[in-house]
Amino acid sequence: MNLLKTNAILRIASIITFFLIWHISSMFVDIDLLPGPSDVSKKIVEEAQSSELFFHTLITLKRVTISFIIAMLVGTFFGIYMGRNEKANVALDDWLVLGLNVPALVIIILCYVWFGLNELAAILAVSLNKIPMVAVIMREGSRAIEQDYLDVARFYKISKGKMFFKVILPQLYPYLLSSARSGLSLIWKIVLVVELLGRSNGVGFKLYGFFQFFDISGILAYTLAFVILIIFVEFILIRPFERKISVWK
Repeated sequence: MNLLKTNAILRIASIITFFLIWHISSMFVDIDLLPGPSDVSKKIVEEAQSSELFFHTLITLKRVTISFIIAMLVGTFFGIYMGRNEKANVALDDWLVLGLNVPALVIIILCYVWFGLNELAAILAVSLNKIPMVAVIMREGSRAIEQDYLDVARFYKISKGKMFFKVILPQLYPYLLSSARSGLSLIWKIVLVVELLGRSNGVGFKLYGFFQFFDISGILAYTLAFVILIIFVEFILIRPFERKISVWK
């Protein structure tokens, strides 16, 4: 209990320190270049009252969620398959290297050129950028599976489905968590670029509008609001999953 209390105090102190540094810095810089926390808060309230903040944030969150699910499912499948099958790994490894090294901007532009400026192209561009990273992490996790557990499962003639969900999958939890965390942090950034280049709504679209008018308060307002939302997701989804892993261990 004392540890939890100490951690909570440290987190609160860290947040207060961040905003204090921000506030002090804004006092020595032109307000148009670095508005203070109070100015950004006013902008958040203003955008929220006009419903613009909620509308565009929810649109971006929807794209992040769909792209995240697609990338995790496809990347996990190929990662496990490549980790357990050496021939498949050799055949697909170059594809994986290619996917990891092609710039995100190139994939986004190609998807828009090939499929048009629509929602399908946007989701596909984001997913394709994340799938290789998930596959790499899950491939390493698949290779790290304890062979002794598999041998015991085979000795007792456990069905393939039960072996996967009861023996293999629990050992992949830490790797799933790692890929989910990195995926969440990467995907929402790519979504903003996708929206900036080819969508007429979303946080990225709004940021582009603020950029055209050099409205730093608006840029920081939407950025702060979405970061808070992502942190909220971290605490209600990722952290409980992490505790579940600890219980299994």
